[in-house]
Amino acid sequence: MRREAKKGALGLRQNTPAERFFNGLITENPTLVLMIGMCPTLAVTSSAINGLGMGLATTFVLALSNAVIAMLRRVIPSTVRIPSFIVVIASFVTLAQLLMQAYVPTINKALGVYIPLIVVNCIIFGRAEAYASKHGMIPSFFDGIGMGIGFTCAITVIGLFRELIGAGTAFDIQILGEGTIFGGTVGAYLSLYQPISIFVQQAGAFFVLAFLIAAMNNIKLKVQKKKGDEET
Repeated sequence: MRREAKKGALGLRQNTPAERFFNGLITENPTLVLMIGMCPTLAVTSSAINGLGMGLATTFVLALSNAVIAMLRRVIPSTVRIPSFIVVIASFVTLAQLLMQAYVPTINKALGVYIPLIVVNCIIFGRAEAYASKHGMIPSFFDGIGMGIGFTCAITVIGLFRELIGAGTAFDIQILGEGTIFGGTVGAYLSLYQPISIFVQQAGAFFVLAFLIAAMNNIKLKVQKKKGDEET
């Protein structure tokens, strides 16, 4: 008798590339569901471009370090796995920082010390320990991609909300307030907006994060209720 495949994220078969991708993006989103990696989430999301830059750098490190750790999982002794993980992760963080210094120096300067601190980001260590060290290279790579993109989407949205409400801009383009790119009647109304500066300060990160987590929990409850109704 054929054993039924275990279901994972969104009802997909476990440990397939698609299931791993959507698991990190939606089901176990590191920021809005697991609530890990809060340091960069709260510190660098004063603008959307900072959130996007940090998220993509983390995704790069997460996906490649997951793949390498999974490939070496049978070679690395369990007694030295943590130092080994650090070496692998630090190598990719160094590469990511050098690439950012060469091609996007403005973003690299804005993110500052938080790029090297990706080495100790608990999202990356968590996936290395919980998943990559126990599964094959392909699913581990897509697990890193999914987690990284989920993290990137979350902190970019947080940065976008904070920037728009707190400064009236989105990706450094003036949308609300004086100097808006819109003209005519719409522009006249938008130019009346007064930015709420607290949102680009530290407290604003907590406000926006709390709102997005509440929205995510509300969606999850509705999905679970709908699934329960269908089963009955």
